[in-house]
Amino acid sequence: MSEMNVPESRALVPLVAPDLGVAAVAVSLWLVAEGAEVVEGDRVVELVAGGVTVDLGAPVGGRLVRQLVDEDAPVAAGAILAEFEATP
Repeated sequence: MSEMNVPESRALVPLVAPDLGVAAVAVSLWLVAEGAEVVEGDRVVELVAGGVTVDLGAPVGGRLVRQLVDEDAPVAAGAILAEFEATP
């Protein structure tokens, strides 16, 4: 097989849940759908922690490839919430 036919493999960049200092943290709302293009810092997901809503921004400019956590699902600090493909 010719190497020209092999798709270029790109590393995915994770969006990681931060440590918000409370036990109960959940994904409240995805603001960006899978496959959507984003600019670094664009708000992509809302987390709820102790009655407070926290927005997380895109870690890179590119495309949101996959959401790994459903809305209303609990998450732990350090959990990967989504994966992005950076725009070269």
